[in-house]
Amino acid sequence: MVGILLMTHAPLGEAFLAAVSHVFRGKVDHLEAIDVVADQDLADVQALATAAIKRLDDGSGVLVITDVKGGTPANCCNKLADAGHVEIIAGISLPMLLRAITYRTDTLDVVVEMALAGAQSGAVRVDNRIRVQ
Repeated sequence: MVGILLMTHAPLGEAFLAAVSHVFRGKVDHLEAIDVVADQDLADVQALATAAIKRLDDGSGVLVITDVKGGTPANCCNKLADAGHVEIIAGISLPMLLRAITYRTDTLDVVVEMALAGAQSGAVRVDNRIRVQ
């Protein structure tokens, strides 16, 4: 099972874990979050992430999801990337995360693609207005 690590600005990661627990009615295995706080030592964050990846990886690989490309959490992820073993995507959303969890028994590449598809299809305009063309 592909492990999933959330690397986000605090407190997003823990908030996403709480939302996932709500949706799935309990704690989800092989899913962890690291909330990066302002002025946190980047070497410490890197060490926490490396340890989390080691815990989450059962040989199937780990998907690291971060919030904003170019942000501190994402920048800490850059050194974690290991093609085919540790993949990193940015732009976390609940649809993205739920899709990744749903497909995490598949290969890492499939989980990445399904997570990205979940993010794209999850961003929609929600209203019931009738549009006249």
